[in-house]
Amino acid sequence: MKRDGFTPVQSAFETQFGGHYAGRRVLVTGHTGFKGSWLALWLHRLGAQVSGLALPPDGHPDHTALLHLPIDETHSDLRDARAVNLALARFQPEMVFHLAAQPLVRRSHREPVVTWATNVMGLVNLLEAVRRTPSVKAVVVVSSDKCYANDGGQHVFTEADALGGRDPYSASKACAEIVAASYRASFFSQDDGRGRPVGLATARAGNVIGGADWSDDRLVPDLVRGACAGPPTRLRDPQAVRPWQHVLDPLAGYLLLGQRLWTDPLAPGGAWNFGPGPAGHLPVATLAERLAAHWPAIRTASDTPTPPHQAAWVALDCRKAKDELGWLPVWDIDAALQRTVLWYRQFHERQVVDSEQDLLRYVAEARQLELAWAG
Repeated sequence: MKRDGFTPVQSAFETQFGGHYAGRRVLVTGHTGFKGSWLALWLHRLGAQVSGLALPPDGHPDHTALLHLPIDETHSDLRDARAVNLALARFQPEMVFHLAAQPLVRRSHREPVVTWATNVMGLVNLLEAVRRTPSVKAVVVVSSDKCYANDGGQHVFTEADALGGRDPYSASKACAEIVAASYRASFFSQDDGRGRPVGLATARAGNVIGGADWSDDRLVPDLVRGACAGPPTRLRDPQAVRPWQHVLDPLAGYLLLGQRLWTDPLAPGGAWNFGPGPAGHLPVATLAERLAAHWPAIRTASDTPTPPHQAAWVALDCRKAKDELGWLPVWDIDAALQRTVLWYRQFHERQVVDSEQDLLRYVAEARQLELAWAG
């Protein structure tokens, strides 16, 4: 694979987030996954010393390998407490972004024990390792918009709404939120000998799209596989409304949140929503139609079997992140769809990995919007 004529322009990144990440030792759990690989790329370009803890790539293309990222990585399971402890002892990170998870609702019905063990006890194992690693000063736990108690109504969730979840995935994410809040209150809100408290917060993002997602049982990768292989993609729940956003938008929020936790570990507000504006809340079928407008090879069909329960409506209120972190989405839904389709077409038709170009475009447009983090 090649990258499309990209020449690194480090000056485009030097001033981002106040230069906070330059030279910082940062651990990304789940760095072999979709969001984790994009975050590792951005952190590397910010000048961070990036390490990774994750399961090995699952047979799909490995985004981090395609980008040739110089990551010091360990392939281990979060359910293995000893392996997690050893990884943090070796990396000695200053900051941790926790993205590793079992992230799929339908798989959680097939493998509930794996889901609970990974998403809840995996987080416990990580936070216990953080307690044993004095170098760590800040932890961002990436959660999900599915963590809220959703009664099926058209409610727009704020961070103060009740946690819950009917399916194992959603319920496990609600429990992970409680675990994080408990560790923050019990262990990390005071100096435990490392010279300062540990900043700990959770980030609840909506449905993310973008290039380099090859997950099974997820809408955009399924549509891309159908476009490449021929048969129509069966839409399992075409009228379900979700908050769709490009992957770089919540990642900017995570990086802002990490910067805040470092400078003010006891700042109030342990949970944060990161989602699109109203135009980004679309039914599954509408999103598929709009993707097909950019790539006519995408074809869909409705699924006939009744899918496992999923909420019919999910929407996020992100005023807290906008007011207190200065975060705003940079790419609206049209730009997110266009960049996503172009990434996959470049990859499948020309063997080009366009991730760094997308990141440069995103930062340039954030500067045009005069967002403070963009430098």
